[in-house]
Amino acid sequence: MKVAVIGYSGSGKSTLAAKLGEIYNCPVLYLDRIHFKENWTERDDETAKAMLKEFMDKNGSWVIDGNYNSLLRGRRLEEADMIVFMNFSRLTCLRQAIKRYKTYKGKTRESMADNCSEKMDMEFIKWILLDGRSREKKVEYAETIRKYKQKIVILRNKKEIASFLETLTQNK
Repeated sequence: MKVAVIGYSGSGKSTLAAKLGEIYNCPVLYLDRIHFKENWTERDDETAKAMLKEFMDKNGSWVIDGNYNSLLRGRRLEEADMIVFMNFSRLTCLRQAIKRYKTYKGKTRESMADNCSEKMDMEFIKWILLDGRSREKKVEYAETIRKYKQKIVILRNKKEIASFLETLTQNK
């Protein structure tokens, strides 16, 4: 099984990806881990693409968490058997990001590159509430839903996630 988890920042993509990796017993790749190097330094796209390509080429099954259009988005979505779109509200995403910050402040989550301590600043808050939900982003998600309607799952809240995971577990 190949699963691409996409959606808004703070929606819980990484948490869901980890659970899907357990359910399907396959490796999980967090795109933040290859987009960033230590201390939030961005890795050049060509190196990140090569890392992602190697991961996809070597694994017959995978879960990939993240959006990053420059990181083989077309290939990821084409090859995915399932695309999960985390379509949570702005305020829910902000609330979850703040909760995550309080939990991991000064620490590095598993889904992040080494020494990328959890942070919360106005730039990130603005991304969650405004910039990450631009007209362009909304159109992009709408096109993804239209193009891949046979294999897309849209989750809008924690209740839908719980139901989705329960169904997957029961069908295993």
